[in-house]
Amino acid sequence: MIDAIIPLLSLIALEVILGIDNIIFISILADKLPENQRDKLRYIGIGLAMVLRLALLAFISWILKLDSTLFNIFDIDISGKGLILLGGGIFLIYKSTKEIYHKAELEENGELATKTGSFMRLLTEIIILDLVFSIDSIITAVGMVKELWVMYTSVIVAVIIMLIASKPIAHFIQKHPSFKILALCFLMMIGVSLIAEGLHFEIPKGYIYFSMAFAFIVDIIQMKTVKPTIKSKTKEV
Repeated sequence: MIDAIIPLLSLIALEVILGIDNIIFISILADKLPENQRDKLRYIGIGLAMVLRLALLAFISWILKLDSTLFNIFDIDISGKGLILLGGGIFLIYKSTKEIYHKAELEENGELATKTGSFMRLLTEIIILDLVFSIDSIITAVGMVKELWVMYTSVIVAVIIMLIASKPIAHFIQKHPSFKILALCFLMMIGVSLIAEGLHFEIPKGYIYFSMAFAFIVDIIQMKTVKPTIKSKTKEV
């Protein structure tokens, strides 16, 4: 039992880190809805992520078969997992690019005055990404531990943490537009990472998260520096 504690804690930490992508994506999509529906979309989206992960664990033998080669293109083995990661990566890049365009171009020019989005359509998009992240998460978990109860426990604990953290993260992103752009760029990087992984060219996730953490810290320093300057100039006027 004691020997399983360290793998369990490690897996929980990994699941939470991987879950940050989900939280950011869901938070940005939820911002398209009226305020009284945003929490509902976030909680349902994250809850479905847990249900998908737990369901996939029940079909662990089938999930592992997704790693077997289906066909070969230009000496690159393409597996079922690879196809899912490629599709998810392309989808994530498309959605992130579209959201950045809406934020930087349309809203800036006053062409997008109202938030648009159907609850069911946004939920469908969340389910697609939940599925991609869930399969990647499960295959990663299998490589770390062998006990199913450890996997189940880590998923449940990680999702509870994500549910608690989702609202503060969503409010922070909503309050600071510059961080929304940063979050979207982060999702684009994750999309590129998924495509690379699908083609067997793995980019260490530590590099991605470190670079984004560094950019996040720089943005906070800039925000803290610029605000006092603006306030002092306003007082002078």
